[in-house]
Amino acid sequence: MEIIDTHCDALLKLQLAKRDFDDPGKNLTFKNDNTLDTNYERLQAGNVKVQFFAIFIEPDVPTNEKWQHALEQVDLFYTEILGKQPKMKHIRAWQELDQLQSDEIGAVLTLEGAEAFGNDLVKLRHLYRLGVLSVGLMWNEANLCGDGVGEPRGGGLTALGKEVIRLNNLHHVLTDVSHASVKSFWDMLELGNYVFASHSNARAICDHPRNLYDDQIKALFSKGGFIHVVFYPTFIRQGDQPATIADVMKHIDHLCGLGGVTQIGFGSDFDGIDQHVRQLEHAGQYDHLINELLKHYSESEVRGFASENFLKNIRSLQGG
Repeated sequence: MEIIDTHCDALLKLQLAKRDFDDPGKNLTFKNDNTLDTNYERLQAGNVKVQFFAIFIEPDVPTNEKWQHALEQVDLFYTEILGKQPKMKHIRAWQELDQLQSDEIGAVLTLEGAEAFGNDLVKLRHLYRLGVLSVGLMWNEANLCGDGVGEPRGGGLTALGKEVIRLNNLHHVLTDVSHASVKSFWDMLELGNYVFASHSNARAICDHPRNLYDDQIKALFSKGGFIHVVFYPTFIRQGDQPATIADVMKHIDHLCGLGGVTQIGFGSDFDGIDQHVRQLEHAGQYDHLINELLKHYSESEVRGFASENFLKNIRSLQGG
């Protein structure tokens, strides 16, 4: 069963390895380095048909260096992921998802946090030209576009943030709400034509600020948006016990109960997490989740969760 995974941080891992000044010249091999949860061979083993790769700038990077860090990650996307794996195909427009051959894996470039471009919309337009198809305006902290979940103020979008949403709409780029404060979420949902949560869970099941309340989820579904379940144990269950696939299922069950059977997908957060769900520790283990889902849902529904919901929703949002 083919998988679409809407969030991983492999680009950051590749960049940090290359920038390891204690070990000059150190590089990770995207093809098969086990340091990467989403290496090429694991994507093949997990039958991942499309993988989203996030550009993410760590908070401690000085402001005047953030654009350079973003460009380095884009360069690694082109050279290490696309350049060395001929069967990895860059998806630059949503209709290209339907053009993938049976032995190819689509690669989608995304942006997690506006820190990369600051208040310079020329830089944002350059990112669109480089192939960015999804933009999350903030990570956990506040930035020039608005507040994230970690900002105590809990404010919404700024005028700049609203302009970014308008540009996303114009370029048919997804607006990702996964790290938005509650107020920013509602602003994004009101203004965005193509809104989704790339890697979030249900707050009713695990009360963590990174998860969404039921009213947010229902409103997202009502607008035709979708939510992709994340595999980070901290967002899955509370307490010290290891997270299991059964715990992931609780979130999927809850989302289905809110009317989201056809609006659910997966956004693993692989390579951005330091803990893993048992038997769901890298992209090559998706079969464990799929097999468990098939015990509780129809094959058609599981195919929806795996990839077909996303494909149908994208066609609908783009008028295709």
